Amino acid sequence: MHDPMSAGRRLAFRAIAFQAGATALTALAFLVQGADSALAALVGGFALVAGGGLSALVSLGGGVKPAGSVIGLMLAGVLVKWLVVFAVLAVGLAGFQLPPLPMLAAVVATMLAYVLAQILNREGVLRE
Repeated sequence: MHDPMSAGRRLAFRAIAFQAGATALTALAFLVQGADSALAALVGGFALVAGGGLSALVSLGGGVKPAGSVIGLMLAGVLVKWLVVFAVLAVGLAGFQLPPLPMLAAVVATMLAYVLAQILNREGVLRE
């Protein structure tokens, strides 16, 4: 039996795994500049990974619903994602005084990893 909701969740969490890998690689690259830079890269990437995970749970966790409810859940998921991203970045910058460049680099790398995961999905590489 084909379950499109669970397939969507699996694909979303595979994309999040790609983002986590990009975060780890970015942190390793910034490790040469010191532990603060590597930690900043981890925080920047974690912001998107956590936001994306929560967004997937909110957007795809409701089962089959009417179209209006689904659109509302999708919008709520996007809102949750960006609230988490900005909150984590603000805590990293203002609360822990982490350097902004590694944090921004990790955010960009993590976003590009998401795009790569979507391209690979479209090409059929990530499908089961």
